[in-house]
Amino acid sequence: MRGWKTSVTLAQRPGNLGPARSASSPPSPAPTRVPAPSPVSRNGTRRPMHRTRPLAVPRPPAAPRPPAAPRPSPAEAAPPTLLVVAHGSRDPKALRTVLALLDRVRDLRPGLDVRLGHIELNQPLLPDTLDGLRGADAVLVPLLLGRGHHVKHDLPAAAAAAPSVRTRIAAPLGPHPLLVEALYGRLVEAGWNPADEGGRRAAVVLAAAGSRDPDSAQDTRRTARMLAERLGGVPVVPAYASAATPTVPAAVRTLAARGRHRTFVASYFTAPGRFASAAASAAPRTAALPLGTHPAMARLLLHRYDQAVSSTAPAEVVRLLASA
Repeated sequence: MRGWKTSVTLAQRPGNLGPARSASSPPSPAPTRVPAPSPVSRNGTRRPMHRTRPLAVPRPPAAPRPPAAPRPSPAEAAPPTLLVVAHGSRDPKALRTVLALLDRVRDLRPGLDVRLGHIELNQPLLPDTLDGLRGADAVLVPLLLGRGHHVKHDLPAAAAAAPSVRTRIAAPLGPHPLLVEALYGRLVEAGWNPADEGGRRAAVVLAAAGSRDPDSAQDTRRTARMLAERLGGVPVVPAYASAATPTVPAAVRTLAARGRHRTFVASYFTAPGRFASAAASAAPRTAALPLGTHPAMARLLLHRYDQAVSSTAPAEVVRLLASA
């Protein structure tokens, strides 16, 4: 067998299970690769999926925007400052009384900015208080009982000298039924007996500071008439500590000459002071205390403040109002 070429086919090698093919057989053609079919998109085309636009999915409706917070109306904005304007006194009890009265006002109207300014003699002075209110609104409420020089001239002058503060000037406290309520309460504290009402022996002197302004005197006389009605027709005579007549001692003597020997002196003063002390010394019996911190006074200050805030009249008209 030497000399024979042994032809071993690839198929005859171990591990090859295919059919035998001689070495001289022509090679089989390479198998043809058939590309995989393109995936079918949702719309039925043969385009690749990555090139197919997705179907539009309806978006849920957007939640409605919350309505914008309304701007505060003028009525809802911070209220103007209540600036109480007192005269001032060298008597230290006067300032203590006024400060206590302002505390009563704050108790009645929590949250309201309540401040104090004096025309003279005490701190803080009105111009200094106004200087601390630059850019703000303020209502000047006179702690004064009638339309005298201070209300007509001093307060408007102080407001004009503070143009950075938007001011209105309220009416003075009197005349007003709340003042009569306070006067009556002080008389009862001093010993007034309701049994005297309508009697022939009782009378009241309404002791006021006095003013050369005829409007101030008119306001005092009107308060005297209102108090007389509250007392059941008992005579009430206005009298003054200065600048006008009659004086308190003269009024007491006149009433005694008419048989009115139970005469009381009602102190028509907002706080203790020189004039109130002089009037009390002329009383034949215990004089009533000044109006001071009587609850009706705090209510009246707020009433005048509210009048000025709600009034549509110009400020120069508001300050001259003296009606109830």
